[in-house]
Amino acid sequence: MSTSSNVERISGELEEWIGRSRDAAAEALSELISIPSVQANPVSVRPGENFPYGQAVQDAFAYMLSLGREAGFRTCDMDHRAGHIEFGDGEETVGVLAHLDVVPAGDGWQFDPFTAGISPEGMIRGRGAQDDKGPLMAVFFAMKGLKEIGFRPARKIRLILGLDEETSGDGLKYYLKRAGMPDLGFTPDSEFPVIHGEKGILEFSLAKKLRRSSRKGLDLRKLSGGDAVNVVPGSARALVNSPQPSRYDAVCEKARRFSEKSGFSLQTKRSGKSLEIRAEGLAAHGSVPEKGRNAISILLAFLGELSFVNEDVNEFIRFYNEYIGFRTDGSGLGCAFRDSRSGALTFNVGMLRYDREAVGVDCDIRYPVTCRGGQIYGAMMPVLDRFGMGLVKREEEPPLWFEPDDPLVESLMEIYREETGDRDALPLVSGGGTYARDCPGTVAFGALFPGDEDRMHMRDEQITEERYLQLIRIYGKALIRLAGERQDPRDAQKARDAQNA
Repeated sequence: MSTSSNVERISGELEEWIGRSRDAAAEALSELISIPSVQANPVSVRPGENFPYGQAVQDAFAYMLSLGREAGFRTCDMDHRAGHIEFGDGEETVGVLAHLDVVPAGDGWQFDPFTAGISPEGMIRGRGAQDDKGPLMAVFFAMKGLKEIGFRPARKIRLILGLDEETSGDGLKYYLKRAGMPDLGFTPDSEFPVIHGEKGILEFSLAKKLRRSSRKGLDLRKLSGGDAVNVVPGSARALVNSPQPSRYDAVCEKARRFSEKSGFSLQTKRSGKSLEIRAEGLAAHGSVPEKGRNAISILLAFLGELSFVNEDVNEFIRFYNEYIGFRTDGSGLGCAFRDSRSGALTFNVGMLRYDREAVGVDCDIRYPVTCRGGQIYGAMMPVLDRFGMGLVKREEEPPLWFEPDDPLVESLMEIYREETGDRDALPLVSGGGTYARDCPGTVAFGALFPGDEDRMHMRDEQITEERYLQLIRIYGKALIRLAGERQDPRDAQKARDAQNA
């Protein structure tokens, strides 16, 4: 790793380069954001080849690879599942793991989530500005700047481009199996100063089978909410039918009183022969559900005031409101674990699904680093069994833990303290899941600064141009420190001669 004096010298040259390149850096990020790289169905290219995550994700990938080639870097496309942009020739590798896919935009934005561009106030706006296109592009421009000022890394620097981080993350695993693991590095996909621990993650579904009902009365025809399991849903919708449409007036009045009393947003409107009921919440990252307002919970709280012809539907709604509801710690289901290292478990309901055969919710738990997934499931089963609820396990990612005095953690902490002047800053534990779990020897380093508004997975995502430029600077310093500067053999000989003189 480079010494502090080397970092300071090279950083000064990089600072000047950033000043000259600020417009190009902002425009490149705005262009990347304009590509709506939400994962979609595979697109066939030719026999035996496809874009596994859809055309838009591939377009974002192709754009970054083209920027890399134009800058004179080596690039790699690993079967359209992941790839990299590489700088330097050292035997060891500093890996920076970032991702180009984004979560769905959702509704309620004040500007277009993909084409808003740069505001007159200097805000770079759109889905991915914070998670993770802004940080990814900042690392790229740090690499580009270092190359153009003549920095020669002792370890090669590899910006690894993930394409399905927001869903399965299988693309990175596929890539690492073939390209190999970097020796050390970081992912710019969380917050500053440094994340030395990440809670474990469970994704699962809770569902109840529904029996047919021949009774007449208020019938729940449709029920849905949310776009992704790791997002607090911002909207949810129900469609109800009645053989007596005059009953709709009473339902609308109940909805009005519910909104007035609770302060939650609930709207009703006629839709053909049915009545639509829509709940509006506030989206947030699923790892911090307390920062959002869960629209599914709002809707089901209101539906609990109605009585439907299918008693199984009523029972599911009662179960949800009593044992999940607005709790974000899992206490209703008996799994409110916590520890001194990482704090409390969080529980998010991200999606709601319903048909005539079953009703269910998709859930996301972030659990303390000293716990295990089996403990969580075991704690929930007594309640689930009592209500005849089925549990389908989807994904599990074990916790990540580095000691606070780990050399990598300490090096990145020092970079952060030098950049911000915050000598009291300490490494953190996060509920977020990052690529660091898949790559030993890496931790999350940024990109959200303390005190900045967190718009990740939320509407109106944006980053100030000045903060984006600061990211280029701090990631440049990190790359200098971690990669080190390759010494010219002539300089080494001069140093030896001076010692022997």
